[in-house]
Amino acid sequence: MKSESLKPGWRWVKFGDVVRLSKARSQDPLADGIERYVGLEHLEPGDLRIRSWGNVADGVTFTSVFQPGQVLFGKRRAYQRKVAVADFSGVCSGDIYVLETKDAQVLLPELLPFICQTDAFFEHAVGTSAGSLSPRTNWTSLADFEFMLPPMDEQHRLVKLLTSIEGCLASLSEADLATTALENSRIEDALASVPADRVITVDKLVPLGPKNGLSPKANADERGYPTLSIGAVRDGRIVAEGNTKYAEISDAEAAAFELKANDVLVVRGNGNKLLTGRCGLVDVVPKGCFYPDLLIRLKFDEKIIRPEFAVLQWNSQSTHNRLISRAKSTNGIWKINGADIRQHALKVPEVEEQDDLLAEMRAIRSARKNISTRKTAAQNLKLHALRSIENGGGNGI
Repeated sequence: MKSESLKPGWRWVKFGDVVRLSKARSQDPLADGIERYVGLEHLEPGDLRIRSWGNVADGVTFTSVFQPGQVLFGKRRAYQRKVAVADFSGVCSGDIYVLETKDAQVLLPELLPFICQTDAFFEHAVGTSAGSLSPRTNWTSLADFEFMLPPMDEQHRLVKLLTSIEGCLASLSEADLATTALENSRIEDALASVPADRVITVDKLVPLGPKNGLSPKANADERGYPTLSIGAVRDGRIVAEGNTKYAEISDAEAAAFELKANDVLVVRGNGNKLLTGRCGLVDVVPKGCFYPDLLIRLKFDEKIIRPEFAVLQWNSQSTHNRLISRAKSTNGIWKINGADIRQHALKVPEVEEQDDLLAEMRAIRSARKNISTRKTAAQNLKLHALRSIENGGGNGI
């Protein structure tokens, strides 16, 4: 055991000394009255709740039984950080370990899932995994994991804190889903009310273009002009931070392809069909920034259609589905071209109606941003609490 100084009451233990690997099995889950099964695909990274499952009646070969309160840990590809607490009984994949505390007077069952979420535990699991395509850890290795066990009163305090944070995160996630659904339904409702004579093809909405970008060889020395990676197109916006590189082009080329506020960039090719055809609105980008060949620029006539409204509609499910129905696959890349975009039709209500809808959308997105900010704060507090466990209560949580 490690000999470094610990706070009073804390002690080093091996995982296998306080945690048991359940070996409960069912050779015929359906006959045993078990209705649900859980595979790795049903566990979400960082989420302790099991939010989806399969039905045993549909056929399953899993035999590992779990009960409410037990912890499910994904031993395959442990870097995915899949840990959950069962709130129903079922059977699970052989790539999932079913864990429980040996003695609730030594380690609270409610604290176990949080120990399994610490960085130290995941690093140990990943470090002891074997296999190239589907690395797996094993129980013998996990049982050797050492961590600092808090005294019982501290365990109760940590469980209360972490459980409260989990509840807060769950509520914020539900609120985020609700506001996203509200935004999507409001957009679709607004588009459904636009009369047929206000449906206009893109070629009549843009004075020039559409125009593909440039993709010269980038350099690591920040020589030349800034340009974007395709990852800059995100949630209807162009996010330059973290998605900028540099390439040397002539001043004339830079001037011709320089991005301006309210330009719209469309993804014309991607391995993921659902990302092909998505677009983002340019707001703030580095001075002189140009755009790559896999993006197409549109400059909408703002007297007819607001660029922000065009983007909002373009990325809506019904409108995007129409566009990607034109996409063709070449060498695993789904592509659309300038002709596809010129023929793409948008619904164009009067600009006053567009402005009214945009005001509504900004209010909804402001609420979403506030939810996201609060969620990040809660996640940071949880991370701080988990590090408190790793550090033996030494970081003041």
